[in-house]
Amino acid sequence: MIVKNVEKKEKSTVTFDVLCDAAEFEKAVNGAYLKNRSKIFVQGFRKGKAPRMVIEGMYGRDVFYDDAADDLAPVAFAFAVEQEKLRTVGSPAVKAVDVSDDRELTLSFVTAVWPEVKLGGYKGLKAPRAKVDVTDEQVDAEVEKARKRNSRIVTVERPAKTEDTVVIDYEGSVDGVPFDGGKAEGQNLVLGSNTFIPGFEDQVEGMSAGEEKDIHVTFPEDYHEKSLAGKAAVFHVKCDEVKENQMPDLDDEFVKDVSEFDTLAEYKADIRDRLTKAAEAEADSAYQSALIEQAGDNITADIPDAMVEDQMDNMMREYDQNLQMNGLNLELYLKYLGQDAKTFREQCRPTAERRVKTDLLLDKIAEEEGVQATDEEIEAEYAKLAEQYGMTAEQVEKALSRDIITGDVKTRKAAQIIFDSGVPTAPEEEKPAAKKSAAKKPAAKKTTAKKAEADEAPEEEKKPAAKKPAAKKATAKKAEAKKATAKKAEADEAPTEEKKPAAKKPAAKKPAAKKAEKAEKKDEPEAE
Repeated sequence: MIVKNVEKKEKSTVTFDVLCDAAEFEKAVNGAYLKNRSKIFVQGFRKGKAPRMVIEGMYGRDVFYDDAADDLAPVAFAFAVEQEKLRTVGSPAVKAVDVSDDRELTLSFVTAVWPEVKLGGYKGLKAPRAKVDVTDEQVDAEVEKARKRNSRIVTVERPAKTEDTVVIDYEGSVDGVPFDGGKAEGQNLVLGSNTFIPGFEDQVEGMSAGEEKDIHVTFPEDYHEKSLAGKAAVFHVKCDEVKENQMPDLDDEFVKDVSEFDTLAEYKADIRDRLTKAAEAEADSAYQSALIEQAGDNITADIPDAMVEDQMDNMMREYDQNLQMNGLNLELYLKYLGQDAKTFREQCRPTAERRVKTDLLLDKIAEEEGVQATDEEIEAEYAKLAEQYGMTAEQVEKALSRDIITGDVKTRKAAQIIFDSGVPTAPEEEKPAAKKSAAKKPAAKKTTAKKAEADEAPEEEKKPAAKKPAAKKATAKKAEAKKATAKKAEADEAPTEEKKPAAKKPAAKKPAAKKAEKAEKKDEPEAE
């Protein structure tokens, strides 16, 4: 094979031709014949027994050319990448296929490559870092959570109030006609949880066991069931039972039951310490993310579209993997959100672009600073992953190549160079909102349809909104292959190792062998 006409184009793409000599092409053509002959019917021959020259005589000399080119394309592409030392990204494409009179094959490729990166400032950057100050109110709130976790639910004989659990039967109707999913019996509802549509729980509050009433509500305009969106509805509700949480007394005995401590003072001190550490870690993460983002914005690179598109695909896979760990999948989740996959994928673009910039930034810093990963660091990384995922080090090594782990270590060390030289500043004080001279507008009614983040699913009748998928750990093979340690840069997201996929199939410029299959559909007599 001979590589020629290598040209760099805009957006970090490269075009080149690969010439396969007549012997290489003939071998591929014969391989295509052997692969396809069993599918071709030729009168006078048993199926799969027709000689190549007979088939070519019937359908043309070029009948197997396309399949031969398909088989040679990935081999030719890999040969050119190796010879020209190209660092490709995304999926390459064959833009032209040509067979000369001498039966030499020329394949013309176009592929995106890792862009040339020019670093800007990445040392001594400034970013705000929040001051950590855990208040008594925060500590007390954690204590109250512990009391609630250890509370017991008891039936009470009084009107229901916020935070009570009511057991209700209900049936909803629109214009006097019941609708699907609008009826339930023995439904537990925590008042104030905003599980049901706006206005429902407010009207249940105050009901006592045995009481019945009609509740008038209006479905939100963006309600997930389009046939009900924006419509007024009436729910006939019967309250069967009112229950409340009875919390344990807050004393040393309670502390002994729920912790390793003997006194309330010790327990609160431990809570304060844990809250402080968590807040410090959160402040560090936000500060470091800001530094990485600044350094990423300072680079100069002609980023190919393929890098961003690949990253968007990676994000879609990550969402799907995380959702599956919560018993969902991306298709079902998007249905809850009322979105299609194309729209959701496009929403990933800004984050994908930041990830790509981080990849390029840390890769270049590692190169410029001569960052290396020692054997000890690599082994320590394998050991950490093995402990994290409950696997043996040998299992992790089989799932993750040494190159991937080496890349993780190097990019993490590159990120640390930015962090170590960063300068934390005091956060800017939030300016008070300007006073309005106009009359106050009534506050918008509270809605639980969708929260600000796209991760929140709309609520349904009879059950609360779909839970957001927790970012649970994926298998080591999936999660860590994409984790190249710019954790602080992208909310613990990491640069991904680029892959070199096989070339796409060449454009069909000449008749494929498949036309021979379709030409003869009838059973013909077979020669003895």
